[in-house]
Amino acid sequence: MKPLIFLPVSVLFLAIAGCGKESDELPVDGREFDGVQYSDPAPYTGRVIDGYLKNARVWLDMDGDSQYTSGPMEYELASGRKVVLPSGEPTAMSGEDGQFSLEISELQLDPKVGPNINPAKFPLYALALPGKTVEQTRSGDVAIPSAFMLSAAPGVRNITPLTTLARYRRLTTLGPVADSGSSSLSGFAGINLLRDYVLAEDDRAHAYARAMARFSASQFPKAYNDKLAEPESDGTERFLSPQGAFLLGVSLLQNADDVVAVVDSAAQGNYANVDVDELDLPLVPVELSDPVLLTSQRVYAYSERSGTLPANRSDLQVSAELMFDYSEDGRLQSITSEGCLAPSMKEIARLISVNGYMAKLSTQWLPSASLSPQSKTAYDNSGVDERLVFDWVARTARFETGTACHQLENIQPGSTEIGGEPEIAYSWSLNGGKLAELVAQIPHQDGTITRTLVPKPASAPDAPEGFPGYQLLEGGVELESLIYGSQFVDCKGIVADSDQNAAQVVTGVYGYEFAGYEPQPAAFSGLALEFDTRDGLKRPLRYGFLAPEMSGLSAVDAENGFEWVLYYPSRTSETPLGGTPNLIQKAYLKSYSANRACGRKFEDEPSGVYARIEYRYKNLSEYLVELLNQDEVPENRGR
Repeated sequence: MKPLIFLPVSVLFLAIAGCGKESDELPVDGREFDGVQYSDPAPYTGRVIDGYLKNARVWLDMDGDSQYTSGPMEYELASGRKVVLPSGEPTAMSGEDGQFSLEISELQLDPKVGPNINPAKFPLYALALPGKTVEQTRSGDVAIPSAFMLSAAPGVRNITPLTTLARYRRLTTLGPVADSGSSSLSGFAGINLLRDYVLAEDDRAHAYARAMARFSASQFPKAYNDKLAEPESDGTERFLSPQGAFLLGVSLLQNADDVVAVVDSAAQGNYANVDVDELDLPLVPVELSDPVLLTSQRVYAYSERSGTLPANRSDLQVSAELMFDYSEDGRLQSITSEGCLAPSMKEIARLISVNGYMAKLSTQWLPSASLSPQSKTAYDNSGVDERLVFDWVARTARFETGTACHQLENIQPGSTEIGGEPEIAYSWSLNGGKLAELVAQIPHQDGTITRTLVPKPASAPDAPEGFPGYQLLEGGVELESLIYGSQFVDCKGIVADSDQNAAQVVTGVYGYEFAGYEPQPAAFSGLALEFDTRDGLKRPLRYGFLAPEMSGLSAVDAENGFEWVLYYPSRTSETPLGGTPNLIQKAYLKSYSANRACGRKFEDEPSGVYARIEYRYKNLSEYLVELLNQDEVPENRGR
């Protein structure tokens, strides 16, 4: 795959979920539509084509949910008046040569009720059923082994992998392929995506279409495929969500150029002889639940006015911008930064616990920030300054930097530009599917520094999920450790009546012991991870720590240690579709303060802080469409 503010519903679905009002205009690509007449009276006819597909389920998607809707179905006219369609959305099974005929008599209305409903205003869908739908080939009918779904824009009556590609380009605001500035779509030059390529004997378009159908089948949910293969299934079942259907379409767009490249390589100009079933097509898993993911952080950790930290939060300036990059299945691939990252082995360990799928951590990425003034210097110069890249198959990661932000950690950049040998090479091992140890190798002029993190799970059954204890060693000698106590303390019962409806209340604490960096500050005591557990949630609110790489900076005054305090959207806020209520909105790094009472109303946002971090999230679908749009802009390619 080519390598962000809460939204209660992904804005991208408004185009396909607005009561069928996807478009009032026929798609135009500057070519003829094979003589298809779009003013034909009922029945509404067309073809399903991979090769020609017989016994595929076809329907007119009038409610925009990408699934067949049975009757009785209520439909709202432009006037606001509602009518009932007894049979639901028009549907049929395709026959010989992929031809289908939809009965649309129920769309003919009494003039006293309103004008007839025009079927050309709605997209068509076709679902190939495993073992039931057959492709008509030169050597006979061949049963389709795996399900896949095709669609066509309103008014287009050929339903093919190429019309699917054309439709989702429009839904993602990219426009027609013919208008695209993307060099990745150059393989489609001269191809009419809307016509019957079998009838036109266009071998190249046919080979592309069959390869894209096979790619689409590889991404279709296995559970849904198995259900459709059952003898009693006829393709009218509702298993795939609108979000899932949209993501399948986006993934087809995302990978179409790679599929075409494989076909071109095999064809060598002779597309008629390409055996699509033997092609080594991309295998790209896709996450159809459309999770909400952290896509960027803005870090404020520099005060020009005072020159030192902590400073008034209103005086802090942006010193870093972090971007989180994902694959189509929602797995974190990399973090890039303008300014400096603060790579954390503890946070990498949390991510390893969910195999890179950030959405499985209800609190996705705990805050970290570089307090080095070099971060601001790097941020002010355009371009990527640091990055952390993951290889989940190899169980490795690499941190690259071209900055001078990490000198106190003995991390020296090999050059002023990222690339080449990493400044930190991470690797990890698993035991029973759980992290056994995480190792960081740091090249140094006096020899490689080896740091090892070993998880130390708490013994209590109610230990906070996603916040493991650990021991961190350097050269086999303990640097630091965090070990949780034996009991989670629930104090919801002692919250004052006046605080019951406060935005954040400390209703639970989990004590821990922090060892390392002796002598520790006298005030660094009474350590506890604080939570708000109302409404069945477990939102982390506050935790303290020591960090010599930050407190040792000349411009930082941190004699008592540090603590992060976390803030969330209002409890009454709607949880974003695909998200959780535990998504941090803001985080502040401040001086540690001990002996805070359980059951108290959590403090308002602090004034004197070392850093402020703002979190931004997007649904996976929005993120992927953003990537597609970036690829359309020449100056963004290759980034």
